[in-house]
Amino acid sequence: MTRRLRWSVLALFAAAAVPVPTASAQPRDPADRYDDTFRKAAKRSFGPAFDWRVFKAQGMAESNLDPLARSRVGARGLMQLMPSTYREIASENADLAMINNPELNIEAGIAYDRRLWLRWENDSVADDRRQFMFASYNAGRATLLAAQRRARERRLDPRQWRNIEKIAASVPRWRHLQTLDYVRKIDINVARLDDRGRITKAGTTARGLKR
Repeated sequence: MTRRLRWSVLALFAAAAVPVPTASAQPRDPADRYDDTFRKAAKRSFGPAFDWRVFKAQGMAESNLDPLARSRVGARGLMQLMPSTYREIASENADLAMINNPELNIEAGIAYDRRLWLRWENDSVADDRRQFMFASYNAGRATLLAAQRRARERRLDPRQWRNIEKIAASVPRWRHLQTLDYVRKIDINVARLDDRGRITKAGTTARGLKR
């Protein structure tokens, strides 16, 4: 065997010894790295039949999926929870000890969604319950109850979200444009996700999505 042939054979063996990464071993897109957490937390709080993707869409609207996000008013983490709200949720679950942990922040945010979901059971029509849940996550349930009172004054069904949108501008001390945009943004984000919850539009950054 010539020296050149010998080196060719050795090179082939060396190449064969290098493991080829499988699809499952490929690094996850930064925007998808918390999908398992969203899926498990949604199942725990809402059951297996609930579409977990809506909570990922909420995280996209809240923080652009940035676990280091902090608002001017002090909301923290991927789900932008106020420390006082986080402590309230954590008081019912000792495992939720660290607001800065992204997985625990997601767990707490979805647990808070569940609390709001239950409170809107009788005060919203079934098709609009999700909008009321997310709107009260953003603006507080008391604000949405005030909006419902204003809808009643206008002889509108306060349980329908479209009627809340109609009278929103007349509710005192409500930054209604922010809340209405927040709810719409979640719906838009859901439409951007495929059946597996992967983002199908827009690029990503190291921390999440480009705005």
